[in-house]
Amino acid sequence: QVQLVESGGGLVQAGGSLRLSCTASGRTSSYNAMGWFRRVPGKEREFVGVSYWSSSTKIYADSVKGRFTISRDNAKNSVYLQMNSLKPEDTAVYYCAAGPYFITTTSYPYWGQGTQVTVSS
Repeated sequence: QVQLVESGGGLVQAGGSLRLSCTASGRTSSYNAMGWFRRVPGKEREFVGVSYWSSSTKIYADSVKGRFTISRDNAKNSVYLQMNSLKPEDTAVYYCAAGPYFITTTSYPYWGQGTQVTVSS
């Protein structure tokens, strides 16, 4: 089992920045990819970005490309989502996910509890 805990959400004005953290514990050897997703009430979970745990390969959704950046700290078993130039439409609950495959769908076996990000206009 892998446990994921997100933190760093909050309220920010449009144009501002936030950094989300996701710390993993448990069988951390059982995953190779860490993904970020978000969900707005009434909509399905949306892919934001994914990073390999062991390399610099990353993919971002078009809606966040150039504004969001994924980084990681292997020593801390943590992955970060730096969000800049935030827009009101970025308001959502953000989730990190871990799994063995580098995918952009929600088919990850492990998920965090989510952290709310609210961007005011």
